[in-house]
This record gives sequence, C-alpha cells and structure tokens, in this order.
Amino acid sequence: MSAAFGSSIVGTNEFFEFDSDHHHTIAAVHAEWLAAALATGPSDRTAAEAAVAQLYRLACRPEPEFVWVPSPPAGAELIAAEGLADAVPLVYGPPHSAHGEVAAVITASKRRMARRIDPQRPRDRRHLRWTPLRTPREASPTGPRANVRLGVRDSLHTTVSDGIAAAIRTLMPPIAGYVTWYGQHEVPWIAHCDAIRRLGLARFSVVDIKILDIQSTLARATGWWWPFDAVCVMVERPVALHAEATPDARHGQRRLHHPNDRALEFADGQGIFALNGTIVPEWLMRDPTVERISRERNVEVRRCAIERIGWDTYIDEAGMKLVDQADDPGNHDGTLALYATPASLRPHGRILLVRNGSRERDGTRRRYGLPVPDGTTSALDAAGWTYGISGADYANLVRRT
Repeated sequence: MSAAFGSSIVGTNEFFEFDSDHHHTIAAVHAEWLAAALATGPSDRTAAEAAVAQLYRLACRPEPEFVWVPSPPAGAELIAAEGLADAVPLVYGPPHSAHGEVAAVITASKRRMARRIDPQRPRDRRHLRWTPLRTPREASPTGPRANVRLGVRDSLHTTVSDGIAAAIRTLMPPIAGYVTWYGQHEVPWIAHCDAIRRLGLARFSVVDIKILDIQSTLARATGWWWPFDAVCVMVERPVALHAEATPDARHGQRRLHHPNDRALEFADGQGIFALNGTIVPEWLMRDPTVERISRERNVEVRRCAIERIGWDTYIDEAGMKLVDQADDPGNHDGTLALYATPASLRPHGRILLVRNGSRERDGTRRRYGLPVPDGTTSALDAAGWTYGISGADYANLVRRT
C-alpha cells in the first residue's frame, strides 16, 4: 500500500503535504501491530520455529532443537538449570556462538534499515535508537516520517516496550550477557519499518526485507525467545492480557489494567497485577490493609492501595487526625484537608488530601494524598507549597472552570 502525496518530495527532511491515505496507512499499521502485541493464546509453533530456523541459516548455523516453555520466567529458569548461559558470549568483537551470530544478523539489519529511514538523524549505536531532539525544528518535526515515528513507533514503544515488556521483566532476573528477543513485543521497530515500507518512504535491501519479514512472522506467531548453539528456548504467548486506553493519549497508547484480577497471565500461573498502568502486588488486590500500606515503600503502590480501600477508611483505620481544612480556590467544589500522620507511620508527618480538578471518564474526581513538609499547620500553606508559592498567593488563584 502506498500513499499519494499532495506535493513532490523536495528533500529527506522537507515539509510534506499528504492526503488521507497517509493517515489511514499509519492508523492501519498501528492497529495491526498493536493487535499482535496484545495477542494471547497458543503460539503458532510451526511458523515460529520455521522463522527462527531461517535466522539460524542466515547466521550460518544449523537448525536448533526447539524447547517450548509457558512463560518468560520459566524460560529463565530452564536456561539457568541447563547452564545454557554459562559461557557468556562476547558483547563486542566477533561473535562465537549461535546467540552472537543470530544477534549480529538482526542487529546489522536494524542498523541498515535505520540509516535508510532517516540517514541524517544521529543515533545511539548501542541501542539503535534516535537521540533526543535538540533543535526547534527537530522538536516540532513535520512530514510523513515524523508522523510514522509518533503514530507508530513511539506509540507502540510506550505501550509495548515501556509497558508490557517492562512489566514482564519484573517477573524474572536478567540473563547476563544474552539478548532476549521479544517476539510479539518487538513490534515497535517492526511496525515502524513496515509503515515506512508501505508508504514508500525508504527502500530496504532484499536481505533486510527478508529479515524484516522473518521478524514480522515471529511477532505474529509467538512470544519471547533465546537462541543457543544447539537449543532455542521459545516462550508461549500469555493466556490473558488486559489493557485500557491511556487517558489523553493522542496516538492510541494503552496501559495494563484489570480492576480485580491479573492484567497479564501466562499458562503456568505467572502473571502481573496492574491498576491503570501501575504494577501492584497481589496483596493490594486480594487483601489491602492499613498495616500493609504503612509498610509499602513504593509511593505509587501505596496510593493505589489507599484508593482501593478508600480514603475515608484509610484515614479512620490509620488514625490520621485532621489538622486544617479549607476550600480549594483552584478547584470548584474542591476541599483541601490537611492531616497529621500517626507516630507509628511518621511522627509529625503531614498529608494534604486534595480532589483532582479534572473528572475521570466515569464522572468522578479522584482524591490524592500529597506528602507536605512535617509540622505544616495550614491547608492553604500546604497546597501553596506543592506549587512553590505561599498559601496567601495560592488563596488568590482563579478557580478552575
């Protein structure tokens, strides 16, 4: 599929005018690869094994034995138990293992395609990522390439790499010296190259198109995998994955979320609880208590746990004492409530309970507990402190409408 552009291409970084075909293609590519990243159920083992065998052949390696496991943690346990990662391959220099040679094939192809996509943009060669935007022109990029980066690569990276894959990594230790290939969770860069190819914005070599097609097959067929000399460890896809639209996201980003059960689960019972994108422990979902909340060191987890039982319940059971209360000049019908925390939680501590000025999708307005300086006695002073101003100045704010 190719788009019909409204003006000719003047240069690789010039401004483009384009019609709706361009936006339609970007939306279609994003939807297609998001679906692959969120796919659950049994892997297509035949397709996945054939694709990996092709990569071994490109690396001049014989086809391995395929060993399937139900989850990434199970894969890490198998690798450790069998000593597959005992001989750490060279990170720099000539590869001397199937792992290194397969990685070299994929990495070299990604680097070549990245240069074709944007030959003038500097990159971090270690991670094959574009460097942060530096100039005003780069900060407000225009044209099809910029739209593909924002609408496909960056959006999927937020959902998949920073969200799903990062969450799964919390379940297992890293495998020192070895690259993990993520299968369905490789989609950000695969989709980026796919969109560029469909829109005719860059031409890839025959070899790189072949490698991209192999990686595309793997992303549609299976989960994570690790290549070794005689064995390739393959991971089944999750049996369940629940995600919600990220609020105010402009490019279709999603985040892990399930209000009552695991947001992501594998066949062997390994899984992740998540509320609105925040990974939380099982106790928070099953049996949240004030005692457990008081022992929790992660601020976001503690906030989720308090919201789970309700602020009124938490205040009562935790023995928090109201110090001061005032109308919130920044929020219509909002109230500022300053509480002293009990000595068992934090002596002389203060928590300012505020109501969010923006409504949630269900029409409610979430309440937040904000830590403020110990010993504060005025709710307005506490609110002003969160903005770096005095309580008197905060009291003069115009109400939010």
